[in-house]
Amino acid sequence: MNKIECKSIYKSFVINNDVLNVLSDINLDIVQGEKIAITGMSGAGKSSFLHILAGLDKPTSGNIFFNNTNIAKLNNVSLSNIRLNNFGFVYQFHHLLEDLTIEENIYMPAYLNNSLDKSKKYKAKEIMKTLNIYERKNHLPWKLSGGEKQRAAIGRALINEPRFLFLDEPTGNLDESNSVIIQDLIMELSNKHGIALIAATHDNKFVGSFEKIYKLVNSKMSILNE
Repeated sequence: MNKIECKSIYKSFVINNDVLNVLSDINLDIVQGEKIAITGMSGAGKSSFLHILAGLDKPTSGNIFFNNTNIAKLNNVSLSNIRLNNFGFVYQFHHLLEDLTIEENIYMPAYLNNSLDKSKKYKAKEIMKTLNIYERKNHLPWKLSGGEKQRAAIGRALINEPRFLFLDEPTGNLDESNSVIIQDLIMELSNKHGIALIAATHDNKFVGSFEKIYKLVNSKMSILNE
């Protein structure tokens, strides 16, 4: 079973010669298929923790293991390969490439790991149909609504069949109706494909959908439900 383990994670920043401790002695195991929400006030360190878990940033001290490999010690090429083949990312802002069509944006992770073949293109088609954006596949992002753009971002995150999907306020820029639609789609896709969800969110309704809920306060993390 695929697994992420974080051991004694600390993260601090130096601002004007002052040290700001964001994460202190964080320990957490996440197994493929689990659904974990991380809550806390703005600036509490939720995004920093997600970035460290996903290998997008390094901890000040401590270790992150993916299937017993310490990703905090890997070189950039090895780390990129792990991310491309195992992790997906959905952020508050969609980060679509504006000069590519929706279909091309969704293809991009498969193109980067040289897996864009006929079967991957078929998978992209099925994903777009599931996300109800297939008829928009040849459009550039500026022609889409905010909800459609976020669906495209989800499609891009799923194309390489990730084991773990990291969500950083994925519906923060959407109205309530679109937020519910996107949240339901994420949960449906996670259940269907056995994808672990690790979400940083302020949305209390969304938080209630998760099996485990953690809260970050004063750089420390505690579980709110067992």
